[in-house]
Amino acid sequence: MKIGLFIPCFMNELYPDICKATYKILKNLNLEIEYPLEQTCCGQPMANSGCSKDIETLAKNFVKTFKKYDYIVAPSGSCVSMVKEHYAPFFDNDNDYNHVKASVYEVCEFLHDVIGLDNLNIDVSFPFNVGVHNSCHGHRVLKLATASELNIPYNSKLKNLLSKVNDINIVELKREDECCGFGGTFSVQEEAISVAMGKDRIKDHLNSNAQIMTGADMSCLMHMDGIINRNKEPIKVMHITEILAGVKP
Repeated sequence: MKIGLFIPCFMNELYPDICKATYKILKNLNLEIEYPLEQTCCGQPMANSGCSKDIETLAKNFVKTFKKYDYIVAPSGSCVSMVKEHYAPFFDNDNDYNHVKASVYEVCEFLHDVIGLDNLNIDVSFPFNVGVHNSCHGHRVLKLATASELNIPYNSKLKNLLSKVNDINIVELKREDECCGFGGTFSVQEEAISVAMGKDRIKDHLNSNAQIMTGADMSCLMHMDGIINRNKEPIKVMHITEILAGVKP
């Protein structure tokens, strides 16, 4: 299989080490990976702000760039959700877009559902208490975990992958799927509500004695990391790909 590595623009600028960790995980599995330089923003910030017409150019560039790959893999659930859920109005049942929509995966979803990962192919030890933040879109769009309102047995693909890591202790949170309050531009437009929600989410992790907070979307983690740093809370944020790639806190 030929994989196109989709790196969200904000991660390329702010979190290059997480992007490298994503590449390392896929490379350790002996997969053929390319990073197309023509890629740019998926358009999610514009969508969050109601500027839907401004997305069309970005959507068409994305499909043109990634249509040649068997799979498209990204370390950001929200950006993957953007491509899968919000590009259709710009394509009239277009075969190229239909292929891209069916082929784009968040990296944990890809490892869990497509690869069926049994082991990481590297010896990874992470002897820390880890709390898993499952972002809203990860729950309800990508099905990375079970949404609580369904009232069915809980399952988390992120936790299943983390269980492959030696010495890790995954803590139980009071609310497995509570929103962190980020919501893209919502955090700017409704700052007070956004911060209050972020504080509640962090408190749940602290009350569960988590040393590390992890998740599959750096935008949510970035929001909470800012609150943690400002309030000097005794917890650290790491993207799940860092843990799976053997990065130490």
